[in-house]
Amino acid sequence: MMRNIHPVKVGNCILNGEHIYIQSMLNVPADNIEGNVRQAVELEQAGCEIIRTAVPNLEAVKLIPAIKEKISIPLVADIHFDYKIALEAAAAGVDKIRINPGNIGNMDRVKQVAQVCREKKIPIRIGVNSGSLEKELLAKYGSPTPEALVESALNHAAMLEKFDFNDIVISIKSSDVNRMIDSYRLAAEKCPYPLHLGVTEAGTERMGLIKSAIGIGSLLHDGIGETIRVSLTDDPIREIKAAKDILKSIGKRGGVQIVSCPTCGRTQIDLISLAKQVEDAVENINKDVKIAVMGCVVNGPGEAREADIGVAGGNGIGILFRHGETLRRVPENEIVPALLEELEKL
Repeated sequence: MMRNIHPVKVGNCILNGEHIYIQSMLNVPADNIEGNVRQAVELEQAGCEIIRTAVPNLEAVKLIPAIKEKISIPLVADIHFDYKIALEAAAAGVDKIRINPGNIGNMDRVKQVAQVCREKKIPIRIGVNSGSLEKELLAKYGSPTPEALVESALNHAAMLEKFDFNDIVISIKSSDVNRMIDSYRLAAEKCPYPLHLGVTEAGTERMGLIKSAIGIGSLLHDGIGETIRVSLTDDPIREIKAAKDILKSIGKRGGVQIVSCPTCGRTQIDLISLAKQVEDAVENINKDVKIAVMGCVVNGPGEAREADIGVAGGNGIGILFRHGETLRRVPENEIVPALLEELEKL
């Protein structure tokens, strides 16, 4: 679907649908400024494009200038309930604020936050979660249905719109993948605001990756979503790697793509080990290339024809291909260096 998106600028990022930004969140305790700064730098180096940090109290506002001094990507302050923290975060130069207007008290407080953010050109992300839906909406719908979640998000947005504030980003997260997909599809129909995609509380790496790939991938395929976060109970660096892979797999981001066969009784090479070696060897290569790692010559040449470069193994040797044309044969233990050598020529 094609959405008429209201563009929102977050630091040096423009959320208008032309580029899908990768986001993650710091998980170091807020009082550990040095640790948060170090992790923020690591995330940026890994490819994170927007970083969010929890700001649970006024003391934690000190994180903002400390982190911004060391990174060049936008920083988002995650704030709950206390509008004073939002005001201080804005004064400290944060690039975006995540806060729900309906949770910060009376409309005068909402007005103050909207006014400061408008003056400083700081967008606000409204984050609705199926686990914290308002009681009246739960009563109305009976459960956190997509309709309930979207109504909640639009109610929060209306509070900001009342004070002529429209630089809004919306997220509607759920740990239930189907509900998450349905909620974002409904939101995409009902509002023009950029959408931040994610399956919340997705779990540890294995299930978190599966849930996120299905949820985020389905929506991106539909043309929905301007920023994404793969939520994992793990090192946030893994979130960045997973997000990159999701984007690459549906053609939304360049870089190395590896296709490899699942092995069968014809396989006469340690293909599982070889595929992992190749994956590790090309992790930091930024070329837009497809590499085929195949276990035999039955499917190898055909797959390699689709790929920019490939290898098919068997009987202790590897046959290197470029677009299906044989380049040379090498011993099994020289396959990876030979592949990298040919990759440099591309």
